[in-house]
Amino acid sequence: MRGLSVSQGERRVVVTGMGMITPVGCDTESSWRELCEGRGGVGPVTLFDASTFATRIAAEVVDFRLANYRPDAHRWLEYSRTTQLALAAATLAVEQAGLQEATIDRSRFGVYLGSGEGQQDFNRFADLIYRSSRQGRVDMAQFTRLGVETFHPIHEADQEPGGPAGHLAAVFTARGPNATCQTACAASAQAIGEATELIRRGAADVMLAGGTHSMIHPLGLTGFILLTAMSTRNDEPARASRPFDRDRDGFVLGEGGGVLVLEELEHAMARGAIVHGEVAGHCSTADAFRLTDSHGEGRGAIAAMKGALADARIGPDDIDYINAHGTSTPSNDLIETLAIKRVFGQSAYRVPISSTKSMTGHLVSAGGAVEAIACLHAIRDGVLPPTINLENSDPECDLDYIPNEGREREVDLVLSNSFGFGGQNTTLILRRFTG
Repeated sequence: MRGLSVSQGERRVVVTGMGMITPVGCDTESSWRELCEGRGGVGPVTLFDASTFATRIAAEVVDFRLANYRPDAHRWLEYSRTTQLALAAATLAVEQAGLQEATIDRSRFGVYLGSGEGQQDFNRFADLIYRSSRQGRVDMAQFTRLGVETFHPIHEADQEPGGPAGHLAAVFTARGPNATCQTACAASAQAIGEATELIRRGAADVMLAGGTHSMIHPLGLTGFILLTAMSTRNDEPARASRPFDRDRDGFVLGEGGGVLVLEELEHAMARGAIVHGEVAGHCSTADAFRLTDSHGEGRGAIAAMKGALADARIGPDDIDYINAHGTSTPSNDLIETLAIKRVFGQSAYRVPISSTKSMTGHLVSAGGAVEAIACLHAIRDGVLPPTINLENSDPECDLDYIPNEGREREVDLVLSNSFGFGGQNTTLILRRFTG
């Protein structure tokens, strides 16, 4: 098997469970089926009144109810969608891995999540500001007095970005390493990479790794609108996310959760777990350039891909498919295309590439994990999901982006890119498991 040279005694990391909740499906298999069929999940914002916003579309998880996944859903009613999406995705992953009743050392079972800013109780906060204002100024004494009566304690506590990881640890009795990664769009991919390292160096045997995020709220939408990073194709939401297309005008904000059960190979074999794939390599880098822009020559993205290939002990010619970061912003798609060409050389024109964000929108801190799960399913089924809405190719984005229709092709090694706001970059390489 290509890239399977492993040093004696090195701990290999495999995937024994997967769970994803996305705008195209409320479970793993339905999400994957819709991705293969090229069906998108973008529509008008319904989670709040966005009628006065420049962007009024998003990729929401429709009909999401935690009660469909967990019998204790009532306990989590006051928690944010970010927390609830993590619980749902992790429950699916743990069930698939057979960890509920497994006899494992819980002190060597950990959690590493990519997550975001936590719940923003915007409505209560705005109302409190209004009620505390006098002649255009906030009366802080009044604000404090009313705040004690107004704010909800769970909503306030749920602003902590590390909350979802802590909740998963408590729910699944994971008493090992616990961490949260906050590198924006690269967060969940980086969490998977760093969880892999914890297992490789012997600090854990099993890790729940992935990400969760919902920024479809007034503050989340406002921030990206001010950055002019979002599509304003409000009258055609289904056609708004169009990576690598000449007429792209920005990304579409999405939400979701993706969690993988990572496990040391011998540990998984000893308990009879089914293995769905292997984490072959990873690398994280920073552009060290600007807060809002990636480096124009793609230096961080190039370093991440090269580092992941080196970690997997393979070359560019070994990669069978690339899941692109592919956000549908004018700059990202150009820079990622350039970076792929710099790393892959002439092989860049051979390897098929697609952006599943064309269907799910941008899941921000959950994106990398959901895309990693899609890659593992592509290996399993021999199907590569398409880049939809690719109708007029950008002349500078001239690679094989699998336009509009999925493609059947056997793949063994896939590369998945996640490039975050401010020049954070993570590349994962996932491999078919053959023993």
